[in-house]
Amino acid sequence: MKQAIMTEPGNIVFQSVDIPEVGNHEVKIKIKKIGVCGSDIHVNHGKHPYTSYPVVQGHEISAEVKEVGKNVDRIKIGDKVTIQPQVVCGECFMCQNGMYHVCEELKVMGFQTTGMASEYFVVDEEKAIILPDSISWDEGAMIEPLAVAIHAVRRVSTIEDKNVLVIGGGPIGNLVAQTAKALGAKQVVVSELSETRIKIAEQCGLKTINSNSEELSDGIVRCFGHTKADVIFECVGSSYTVAQTIEVARKGSTVVIVGVVSDLTKVNMGFVQDHELTVLGSAMYQTADFNQAVELIKDKKINLKSLITNHLDFENYSEAYSIIDKNKDQVMKVIINV
Repeated sequence: MKQAIMTEPGNIVFQSVDIPEVGNHEVKIKIKKIGVCGSDIHVNHGKHPYTSYPVVQGHEISAEVKEVGKNVDRIKIGDKVTIQPQVVCGECFMCQNGMYHVCEELKVMGFQTTGMASEYFVVDEEKAIILPDSISWDEGAMIEPLAVAIHAVRRVSTIEDKNVLVIGGGPIGNLVAQTAKALGAKQVVVSELSETRIKIAEQCGLKTINSNSEELSDGIVRCFGHTKADVIFECVGSSYTVAQTIEVARKGSTVVIVGVVSDLTKVNMGFVQDHELTVLGSAMYQTADFNQAVELIKDKKINLKSLITNHLDFENYSEAYSIIDKNKDQVMKVIINV
């Protein structure tokens, strides 16, 4: 089969490798679509702190089951699936206490272990999430980022009837905002600099603040009134926006850090204390988040189509990175057709 491998930052080559054999508890899948995400871009730039080279990427996928092991009974040949790409130890404190998504020995397909950028892939049955026929191959490849968003929203005790601000209108920020709205938030507003991303957010039924033309603090009052936001999700991952999120938070409100922050951030902890803010981190997802993602898409509560800005054939995998680098503010989600 054909497999894409990143030999070093910025260099993807294709190699012919044997299709893996299926174990007793495994399934063989034919990859249909692969989504490219921000973490993949970090790897392409050589800036992902936990990935070495060579590496086979691909962790947002949809696929068709082609073969099942003799002890597999939950999944059958022909099923449409996506894959939960975490590999966990099952033995550490986190795994033993229901928090396997932050396992002490966590590996993620496409980063610390082999990803799915190939024509076929063999994986443990338990990692496969069955999709209904009503979910397209494109949508299936976006369940993983939607699961990230769902997990972030579920970090808050309740989102119902809350005023929600999302800082950052990229794919994850957009999906966090859509999820909050779908799960009963009173009002959801996205703050963003890019005109393209603002338009896409509005296509998804979200209110927006254009941070290029309006001070964020003023936009918050305009949208929510002087009671401001009950919950703020930071979905950019820069030191500036993390500090900004704390600065604009209302007393007694909740801040969730969703963006991956790569450098040390200076935060006014005196402000956090004095305003009695609840500051939470959100990392990855659990199976329940994948299952809820399937239900939200099936019930047509999430608009994924508007987020897909580019399609490329498998052979042009490296072009996806060039497109994203050159058109960062215009590109949302790039889908690879395998």
